[in-house]
Amino acid sequence: MSARPFRVLSLIPPMTQLNTPYPSTAYLTGFLRSRGFDAVQEDLALALVLTLFSREGLTGVRDAIVNIPKRERSALAHDFVEHFDLYAGTIDATIAFLQGRDATLAHRICSRRFLPEGPRFDALDVYVDPDDPDGGDPLGWAFGALGSYDRARHLATLYLNDIADVVRDAIDPRFEFVRYAESLAMAQPTFEPLASALAAPHGLVDACLHQLTLAAIKRHQPDLVLLSVPFPGAMYAALRIGQTIKAHYPDIRISLGGGFPNTELRELKEPRVFDYVDFITLDSGERPLLALIDHLQGKRSAQRLVRCFVREDGVVRYHNFMEADIPFEDWGTPTWDGLPLDRYLSLLDMLNPMHRLWSDGRWNKLTVAHGCYWKKCSFCDVTLDYISRYETASATTLVDRIEAIIAETGQTGFHFVDEAAPPKMLRALAEELIRRNVAISWWGNIRFEKSFNPELCQLLADSGCIAISGGLEVASDRLLKLMKKGVSVEQVARVTRGFAEAGILVHAYLMYGFPTQTVQDTVDALEYVRQLFAAGCIQSGYFHRFVCTVHSPVGQNPEEYGVTLKPLPPVSFAKNDVGFHDPSGVDHDTLGVALNKALYNYMHGIGLDDEVRRWFHGKVPRSQVPKHFIERALQFAER
Repeated sequence: MSARPFRVLSLIPPMTQLNTPYPSTAYLTGFLRSRGFDAVQEDLALALVLTLFSREGLTGVRDAIVNIPKRERSALAHDFVEHFDLYAGTIDATIAFLQGRDATLAHRICSRRFLPEGPRFDALDVYVDPDDPDGGDPLGWAFGALGSYDRARHLATLYLNDIADVVRDAIDPRFEFVRYAESLAMAQPTFEPLASALAAPHGLVDACLHQLTLAAIKRHQPDLVLLSVPFPGAMYAALRIGQTIKAHYPDIRISLGGGFPNTELRELKEPRVFDYVDFITLDSGERPLLALIDHLQGKRSAQRLVRCFVREDGVVRYHNFMEADIPFEDWGTPTWDGLPLDRYLSLLDMLNPMHRLWSDGRWNKLTVAHGCYWKKCSFCDVTLDYISRYETASATTLVDRIEAIIAETGQTGFHFVDEAAPPKMLRALAEELIRRNVAISWWGNIRFEKSFNPELCQLLADSGCIAISGGLEVASDRLLKLMKKGVSVEQVARVTRGFAEAGILVHAYLMYGFPTQTVQDTVDALEYVRQLFAAGCIQSGYFHRFVCTVHSPVGQNPEEYGVTLKPLPPVSFAKNDVGFHDPSGVDHDTLGVALNKALYNYMHGIGLDDEVRRWFHGKVPRSQVPKHFIERALQFAER
């Protein structure tokens, strides 16, 4: 009787996202299968949410709250228990609706008499039609008379957020839909916060994840489990999964990888992490994984592992036997086989048509190229593999992958998750899609560079491009030059107008708090953003607070940016963020509140004709940006 094939189970730990699978396990599973391995995958993040947000799960939440003395319960928890029958009676149907399995429920949800409404529904007050402030439908301006399905999804999303608030308030303060216990891992110099949390008895969420993990292991009986940790908000749950496997299946080996270890665990010294996992690999996982499987099958020694941390004799050691990485062209086609594609939730948090793409719809995530072709931005981790190693695949290969994915999933929506998709490759991809008559809808991230002229924008639209996102960062030519972004505000205006005129939605990544940024720079940047919205160049945006990382040019050469770094404490676990002293002394926290408030309103078409100083608390200088700067830049481009 032949031995059972070596089986690899890839797991997505809570939390990542709910509308579509995070792509890491799909890539690894597809790659391993292309090399003849028995590879399977599961999404425990989705499974956890679907288990908690069910009639049985909410009953567990209610029972846990009831065990809290009444005088210690918050008003939120009290209201949930008081209206529990309404929540229990609507949760399963609402989840099915958000999964697209019961569209007719939209009529009852829109009646506003079906779902219990908690504090999250107060946000609807901001949507009152400015032309009808004393009455009418608060969502009428957004959805009109025929938009009942989207209206219902927005209301259902508020309902889920209300329940999530109850879970966070009364059950587990670390719980969120897109991250879980993030603060325990992110930039933590020691393992102590995670170790303390992992040593604590299981709460309701932990117990649920424990049972889901045992069921997955029993179902697949793997030899090796891969835990994909893209963000700090997935690390705690990943180690809880490892803890469960170690306790019940000690012979199964566990490897952890992904974006979080790639950026923050590169100098790992803490041996206690290996109480929960056996290996931690860095950077692209294909070559390290092949070496690891060889090792576990007795075909190579531990010293010949590739980019891999292990614990040996109680000490953390890093092995990096030099072997060439697997070329991007040879990664194979990602597969979603094994993931319940019909059970993901299309949520509608924001009504903005561009912003909603991140949470709405089941997108096949795919990469056009590995790394970044620009790799000069001074705020970016340009020294790390995910940025520095730039490789492409041919357009023929990419469209082959696209067609294979459509055949497997039945879905024609694609999100290209590149750091910045190169214009030359996007042109080739668009031409190949059109030549082969492959109909898809796609969106992705780019740099707003002049190569994206109106002709290319229209070609991309013809190939199925519906939206793009790109970094405007700090909308200041001085600061854009300092951060080596390689674009100007005028150039961004012209490029984004070209996309908009081709019918492509545009999202701008924005930044504040960059070294030497003044209050005047901040006010001027908001004025540029206001004008870009008013001109129809961008439809969506998000302001990020600048964070200095040890891998970025700012972190490595702070004197070039006029700042000094604050000393880091001794690091044995995560190392990424580093504080700095900026002699400008600007209170960026206060300014950030104003920026985000203004941007939220701009995305809903509010306040676009108002002076930008109205958004700031306290006195700020008048903008020095000419009132028609963007309009004139666009007129000049048309000559």
